[in-house]
Amino acid sequence: MLGILFGYYVFSPFAISFLAGYAIEGVRASTSLTSYVDYLMMFTLPTGLVFEMPIVVYFLAKIGIVGSQGLKKQRRMAFVIILIVSAIITPTTDMFSMLLIAIPLYLLYEVSIIVAHRVDKSRKI
Repeated sequence: MLGILFGYYVFSPFAISFLAGYAIEGVRASTSLTSYVDYLMMFTLPTGLVFEMPIVVYFLAKIGIVGSQGLKKQRRMAFVIILIVSAIITPTTDMFSMLLIAIPLYLLYEVSIIVAHRVDKSRKI
């Protein structure tokens, strides 16, 4: 739910204002309720899915596929991948929009490390 709220209140206003301001010479933009709802769905549902990362890591750690030590070792690679993915999925070309996506993704990665660490501790007991 937090991911959907983030997509709706934080990411969507920037993306929709960018798309609304995008103009092609000789083409008149026609905004409709259907296109607005489609854009909202396009921006909120994927962020909602991405915010499920700690839950997915919990289940993967529970069955032994992922561990906190492995996630810690791959932290630098994950940071670079997060920056690349956020640069690709942001609709604008500015650095602020990219960081608007990258910072929550990296924080979710860190939360996933904590979740995996707790699962590792519970498995050792």
